[in-house]
Formats: sequence, C-alpha cells, structure tokens
Amino acid sequence: MTEKFDFTEGVQFDPGFVMHLNAFIPSVDYIYRNIYSFKNFNQKKMHFKMQYNKILQLIESYTGFYLGCILWAACIKDMDKPVLNNLCCGADYNENETVSEVEFIKNYLEQFQKDVKYYLGQEYKPSDLTLRVLDEYEEFLKVNKGFTEVKNAADIKLNKEINSLSEKDKEVILDKIAEVVEDGDFSKLYSFNDKLFTVPASV
Repeated sequence: MTEKFDFTEGVQFDPGFVMHLNAFIPSVDYIYRNIYSFKNFNQKKMHFKMQYNKILQLIESYTGFYLGCILWAACIKDMDKPVLNNLCCGADYNENETVSEVEFIKNYLEQFQKDVKYYLGQEYKPSDLTLRVLDEYEEFLKVNKGFTEVKNAADIKLNKEINSLSEKDKEVILDKIAEVVEDGDFSKLYSFNDKLFTVPASV
C-alpha cells in the first residue's frame, strides 16, 4: 500500500478529511441568518450574490468529502486491521440522526435552486455526481449502521452499487487521498467515481 499512510497499528477512521471541512449546516444557517437580517430585497439579493460562491464551495466540498469517505472505505475494507479513532463505535444507532446531515443537504439543494432563481434570476442544477454521491453516502451510512459496529476494517460494508477496487486502483486512490489530506481539494476525487460506481455520474 501507499507509503503516505501508516497502517502498522491499524487504519484511521478518518484519513484526515475532516480538518478541511466547514460544517455544512452551521455554515448555511449563518449565511441565511445574515441574508434574512436585511429587510430590503436588494440588500438580501446583494448579500446572497456575495455568498453564492461560498455556498457552491460548501456543496462541492461535501460532495468530494462523502465520495472520499466511500473511496477510503473501499480501499481499506479488505485489510486485516483495527479501525482507529472511530468515535461512533459502541454508540446506539439512530438512523434518523445518522442521515440527518445528508438529508439536510438534499433538502437544501432544492431550496438553493429556488433561491438562485429568486435572488439572482439564474438557473442552478446540482451535478449528477453530487446527487449520486448524496444518495450513495446515505445508503453507505445505513448499511454500516452509522459505523456503530465497525471495530475492524473487515466490518465495513459497501453498498450494492459500489464496485470492489483492484489493488492497482487502491494504490492510485490512496495516493490521491493523501494529496487531498494535504491540500483540502476534494474535487481531486471526483474522477474516481468511474472506478467506484458501475454507472459513473457526470461531474
């Protein structure tokens, strides 16, 4: 395996993705509280326009993050190693709580399309990849019961629609994941959806 990760003691639950994320729900809530603080429509419109790219970046980062989580799982699941720092392990599984963030993002994407039209007079449509990844990640959370029972890499389950990876593909993907951990550019993982999904999604 890649020399960029040390698997001697086990495999990390998170290879280092989370430190590059701004929490989606609090970030969106903060943006909209500021928008709604203005009474004048033109002020709301201007503020939404100023925040538009930041919202897009949030959506794109979470698409890559969720895709990265599935890719990481697909790379490590066949290792005979304990999973390290899985804070979910041993907790009670609550499906609604487990998928609440993904469900929030799905619902928000519908609202965002309306807001872009309302405030900017433009059309916005999430990419096929974003929609596919959200669906697959939600299912991934469910089949793994929120990772509450994942003690070892072999405990990780993949969705039926997710392919097993060749050893060569794992090497390439792990190298790219290491790059993402360094620079936080989750978009570097988008192209690997053609390895992961039987029917790849367009970016």
